[in-house]
Amino acid sequence: MFVQQLEPVAGSLALSALVAATPLVTVLVLLGAVRMRAHLAGLIGLAVAVLVARLAYGMPLGQTLSAGAQGVLFGLFPIMWIVVNALWVYRMTVRTRHFDVLRRSFGRVSDDPRIQALVIAFCFGALLEALAGFGAPVAICSVMLVALGFDPVKAAVVSLVANTAPVAFGAMGTPVVTLAQVTGLPLDDVASVVGRQTPLLALVVPLILVFLVDGRRGLRETWVPALVCGVAFAAAQFAASNYFSAQLADIAAALVGAGALIVLPGARRPAAAPVRAAVLTGARSEDLDEEDPRREVLRAYAPYALIVAVFSLAQVPPVKRLLAEATRVFDWPFLDVAGPGGQPVGANVFTLPLLATGGTLVLLAGLLTAAVLGVRAGTAAREWLATVRELRHAILTVTSVLALAYVMNLSGQAATIGQSVAAAGAGLAFLSPVLGWFGVAVSGSDTSANALFGALQVSAAHESGLSPELLAAANSSGGVLGKMISPQNLTIACAAVGLAGREGDLLRKVLPWSLGLLLVMCLVVTAQSTVLLGWMLP
Repeated sequence: MFVQQLEPVAGSLALSALVAATPLVTVLVLLGAVRMRAHLAGLIGLAVAVLVARLAYGMPLGQTLSAGAQGVLFGLFPIMWIVVNALWVYRMTVRTRHFDVLRRSFGRVSDDPRIQALVIAFCFGALLEALAGFGAPVAICSVMLVALGFDPVKAAVVSLVANTAPVAFGAMGTPVVTLAQVTGLPLDDVASVVGRQTPLLALVVPLILVFLVDGRRGLRETWVPALVCGVAFAAAQFAASNYFSAQLADIAAALVGAGALIVLPGARRPAAAPVRAAVLTGARSEDLDEEDPRREVLRAYAPYALIVAVFSLAQVPPVKRLLAEATRVFDWPFLDVAGPGGQPVGANVFTLPLLATGGTLVLLAGLLTAAVLGVRAGTAAREWLATVRELRHAILTVTSVLALAYVMNLSGQAATIGQSVAAAGAGLAFLSPVLGWFGVAVSGSDTSANALFGALQVSAAHESGLSPELLAAANSSGGVLGKMISPQNLTIACAAVGLAGREGDLLRKVLPWSLGLLLVMCLVVTAQSTVLLGWMLP
C-alpha cells in the first residue's frame, strides 16, 4: 500500500506545495505563455506529474502509471463518449441540411436582432452546449447570426458572452460529472450547488446581450423579454439540476427560455427600421426567405426532442434500475493507495456505467435521429468516425489532463496544494471561483479545469472548515466565466466569422464582461459561505 504524504519535500508544506504545483504551472505556462497546442501541453504536464509523484512523493512507478491509466479511461468513457456521440448527432443534421431548416426557423421567430441574439446565442447556444460543448456553440451561433445580417465582430462577441451560464452543465453534464469523479463527492450534491450559482448568471447575461447588440436603446426597449428569458432559463436550470437530472439541466433551460420568448407577445413585434439598420451591418443570407415544409421543420427539431425523451425515460425508476444493472464495479489493477490518515482512497475501486451514462443514451438518441432524418447506416457510421477524427486532439487533451489530475490526486500532490491554499482561511471562498476561471481561461474547458483543481478545492475546504461541495461547485461556476476569454474559444469565434488573426480585438471586448461577472460570482460564493446566503445551499 502506498500512503500519501503531505510534506514529502524537506518536511516543509510550503516547499512541498511548490513542487506539487509544478505540473499545473507547466501546463498553464505552455498554454498561456508559450501558446503550445493543448494536447501537447497536457502530455508534457502529465510527464511532469509522473516525475513529481515518483521522485518527490515516492509513489511506485507501477501505481503512478496505473493512476494515470485510470484517468485516461475516465476521459474516454464516459467523458469523450458523451462528446463524440453528441457532436455526431449535430453532424447528421448538417449532412441532411436539417440544420439549415432549423436556422431559418429561428430567424422567423422575430425580425428584431436583439431578440434573435437571445433566441440563437443564448437559448440555442445553451442547447448546443448541452449536446456538444467544446466550442461548438460559439462557432455555430456566430455563423447563424452573421447569416441573419449581424456584423461579424458583434456576432462573435455576442456568442462568446452568451456561452457562460450553460457551460457547467454542458456536454450532457460532463463538467459536473468530472468534478464529482475527481473529488469523490456525490454527483447530485455537486450539481445541486452549481445549480444554485450559475442560474444567477442566467438572470444577467440576457440583459448584457441586448446591450451588446444595441447599446442603451436595446436595454431600454427589450429589457422585459431579456429578463423573462433569463428568469425562465434560470428557473429551469435550477429545477433540473436539483430535482431531476444534471445531464438535462441545460436542455431544459434552453427550451424553457426559448419558449418564454416565443409566447411573450412583445418579443415577436417587428423591430423598428432604425434598429435593424444600426445593428444588421452584415450581409443577410438569401436562403432565409425560403419556405420549409412543416414536415421538414418537425424533422429538424426531432433530434433534440429525441434526446430529451431518451434521457427522461432513463430517469423512470424501473428503467433506471435496469440500466444500472449493466454497471460494473471492480478493483482497479496495480493500485493500492491510502490517504495521509491511512484510509484507502475511493479510486482503488472503479465504477464503469456501461448503459447508465449520458454517452450511451445520446448514442441511442443518435440512432433514432438517423432513422428519422433518413440517414443510411453506412453514412451514419462514416459520420461517427469523422466525428472521432475531428475530435482527435480534444480526445488527447482531455485524456492527458485527466491522467495528470489522477496522478496528482492519488500521489498526494493535490492534497498538499489544498492544505497550503487553505491558509487563505475565510478568503478561500472568494478566491475559489478565480481558480476555476483561471483554469478555463487557459485550457478552454470547464471539464479540464474541474479535473485539475476539483480535488484541490475539496482538500482546501476540509482544511479551512468550509463546505467541500460549495468550493467544488465554485470551481465550476467560476470557470464558466473564463470560457469567453480562452484562446481556444476566441480562435473558434474568429475562424467561424472570417476574422482570423483578430483574437486580440475580441479579447478586449469580452474581457471586461468576464472580469465583472467573475467578481459577481466571487461575491455570491463568499456570501453562500456565510449566514448571508448560506440558506441557498441544500
